[in-house]
Amino acid sequence: MSRIVCITGATSGIGQACAARYAEAGDKLIITGRRADRLQQLQAEWQERYGIQVLALPVDMRHREQVERAFQDLPEDWRQVDILINNAGLALGLTPLHEGDPADWDTMIDTNIKGLLYVTRVIAPGMISRRKGHIVNIGSTAAKDTYPNGNVYCATKRAVEALSEAMRIDFLPYGIKVTAVHPGAVETEFSVVRFKGDTRRAAQVYQGFQPLTADDVAEVIFYCTSLPPHVCINDLVLTPTAQANAHFIHKNG
Repeated sequence: MSRIVCITGATSGIGQACAARYAEAGDKLIITGRRADRLQQLQAEWQERYGIQVLALPVDMRHREQVERAFQDLPEDWRQVDILINNAGLALGLTPLHEGDPADWDTMIDTNIKGLLYVTRVIAPGMISRRKGHIVNIGSTAAKDTYPNGNVYCATKRAVEALSEAMRIDFLPYGIKVTAVHPGAVETEFSVVRFKGDTRRAAQVYQGFQPLTADDVAEVIFYCTSLPPHVCINDLVLTPTAQANAHFIHKNG
């Protein structure tokens, strides 16, 4: 039986790769993102290629009213979400705290922390009432190791780790699984966004070693959500072989 999988930030990177992986498996998808045109393109592509149902919700996770309205208006046959993947997130800037842009801080906090909370708040009660569901929160190795100039981004991902632990405790009596997945270096649009379109600087991040791909991370997430009902991976760190943690990456040359 197909599952209903909700993925935030599904228009690129890990979110898009996750959506494609679940689409391939025949699951029904709820995909969210700010780019409505991109959502509609992906919706049409996956429906045609895999013959599945896809519901596209253009929404900015930073705005609670938008999130609540989008999910409260779900059609009846879309409300029983089996898997929620809280993927929407970003890094902006790489500077010492005293040189940071407060507007960038607000965007990271509102997206990485508050957006995750808003979506979980509207979907988790349904899982709890059915005593069934799985929530996957996408963290980062930045949740485990604070690195130079990462300050606020690292703080938001450490918050994701703490919230994942809290959800696991709060939802434990209801049989809800909660998994935090912490990827290391993944070559996506992440660094392009962090460096605000500076593609040359972004490319340098991944030179000299083989980084993860979004598909690598999606495959691990799919595995975590496909285990028997009594098995839950609570916390998982995923890195390229060349990376030990957020500080150490072995580069050739």
